[in-house]
Amino acid sequence: MCAQNCPRLGCVILAAGNARRFGSNKLLTPLGGKPLLEWALEAVPAGAFQQVVVVTQYTEAANIVKEFSFSYIPNDQPEEGLSHSIALGLEALPPCDGVLFQVADQPLLRRESVAALVRLWRQRPDLPATLGHGGVRGNPCIFPRALFPDLLALTGDRGGSAVLRRWGGPVPHLEVEEQELWDVDDREALEKIRARLESPHS
Repeated sequence: MCAQNCPRLGCVILAAGNARRFGSNKLLTPLGGKPLLEWALEAVPAGAFQQVVVVTQYTEAANIVKEFSFSYIPNDQPEEGLSHSIALGLEALPPCDGVLFQVADQPLLRRESVAALVRLWRQRPDLPATLGHGGVRGNPCIFPRALFPDLLALTGDRGGSAVLRRWGGPVPHLEVEEQELWDVDDREALEKIRARLESPHS
């Protein structure tokens, strides 16, 4: 999928949140006959990456991750917030020119969209690149190597959006359908997505 000299890209799936608003481990919640986490892993165009790592606090997720031949990275301190998962994921990757961060609760995200985002970033690997809708940035997002120190300097529950705000430079964005960016924050959001999947027009 990539020429020999093209920029090296890693992938980090962030799946360590406490899901307080959802009320339980949403990653294993069934949706369309499979766990929510499996939807996220199926959206990864694995051939585009040097390595794919999944950072999670849930040991129950390990078997699902291994089925995809991705690397399972345990987060034993989820209370440290999103920044800790970002650091664990970055540090687990081999040397890369960029890293794509994807959250684990966007089940309508399409693999084709992630692959198109990778192609967009490779045109300007010195810049971040993100999916979005209607001019609003969403996930996944790719960060170039130059921003790795800023990602590693994050603390608490701050994530990549804080780095992009400080960056201030151009952020190429790939427009996708709104539902691809829907995430499962709570059970109401899950039911909205379930209804979309069951709709004959989805």
